[in-house]
Amino acid sequence: MEAFAQAVSIAIPFFVGLIIIEALIARWKGVQVNRPMDTISSMSSGMTFTLKQMLGLIVIILSYEWMVDRLAVFQLEFNWMTVILAFIGLDFAGYWKHRWNHSLNLLWNRHIIHHSSEEFNLACALRQNISVVFELYFFLYIPMAVIGVPAKVVAIIAPIHFFAQFWYHTRLIDKMGWLEYIIVTPSHHRVHHAINKEYLDKNFAEIFIVWDKLFGTFQEELDEVPAVYGTKKPAKTWNPVLINFMHLWQLIKDAWRTQNFWDKLRIWFMPTGWRPQDVIDKYPISFVDKAQEQIKYTTSYSRGFLIFIVLQFVVANVLQYYALVQISNFEPWVFVLICLVIFSLIFSYSSLMDGHKMSLIGEFVKSIGILVLILNVELLPLIASYKLIAMIVLIGYGIVSVFYTLYYLGSKRRATQVVQTVVSKSQ
Repeated sequence: MEAFAQAVSIAIPFFVGLIIIEALIARWKGVQVNRPMDTISSMSSGMTFTLKQMLGLIVIILSYEWMVDRLAVFQLEFNWMTVILAFIGLDFAGYWKHRWNHSLNLLWNRHIIHHSSEEFNLACALRQNISVVFELYFFLYIPMAVIGVPAKVVAIIAPIHFFAQFWYHTRLIDKMGWLEYIIVTPSHHRVHHAINKEYLDKNFAEIFIVWDKLFGTFQEELDEVPAVYGTKKPAKTWNPVLINFMHLWQLIKDAWRTQNFWDKLRIWFMPTGWRPQDVIDKYPISFVDKAQEQIKYTTSYSRGFLIFIVLQFVVANVLQYYALVQISNFEPWVFVLICLVIFSLIFSYSSLMDGHKMSLIGEFVKSIGILVLILNVELLPLIASYKLIAMIVLIGYGIVSVFYTLYYLGSKRRATQVVQTVVSKSQ
């Protein structure tokens, strides 16, 4: 966990810097690749993923270290050849994990968050899941374990392989010549994120595009078919927590509602999007049938509201970075509490971005967490030396956050009532 925290603390400034550079270049070129709410939602999703990883909220059925200790036929040394083998092995496993996540209803919930943005930019690369509890794909690493790739090598290469998938989430880089035949490029990945029928469920490779060409899932980006991004069933929310579980919740409802017992069982293992016929008839769902007719999800907001959301986002980032760099100095329960405060803060402001009163739940949980931190401020490294100032800042922030949330929800409700009154009088 500490090694992961250290790696992420180094990666975050790098990722944020590239996102800013992309936005500046796009502005210079006159191309819109970012929308404020969408970008905040994407980066907030990245924070929730980091929190989950830091807390170790995943069950690994069989660890790679366990497998290599018991299955290795050879004992490979830590050298460049072993590093290359590990990288190729991780990429091969990544291709199949990615492909299967797109293929079955139950597995799609593990990946839907990454495709939920209706934009395609570097920020959307940070949309990573928090819904995965069990690591199911341990068997894909058996070949590496058998040939004896050391666990230490895999532990070092895995985050590098993961972070190397960030750069190609952009619309600003065109096709890249001969590299198109070897590695995954932005052009390839634009196809993967598109909902056009020509592009759907193609280009699953993570680093080497050769896997798609080898296993028949490759599709070139076509000049005459502009990519449209998102999911066939739009998320229609900025809240990354809700997006993570929206498909699972739909499966649960469909399994409960269908009258056919066999359908209650098989719905989980049917192709992604499959629903029982009786449920389709009684509970229809709107899908984007023609990609070019997509209407992007949007919400209206004032400049003052955007400033408030940005400040909340900054507070969440500062708290998370503080937790990352100080992770080894926290009492376990204090660390968990800080993560809970950050998580509830993200839930609160992203719900508020939708104008939903669920944001009050996040505010309530966050306020309780802040109160406990205030009472135990001496346990917070670096801050303990400035106890009085820290208490004032925490109390002040908590009060301002709660009151603005209540004010915004109240003003939104009043505005809705005025509109309804005007409409009723006109009728």
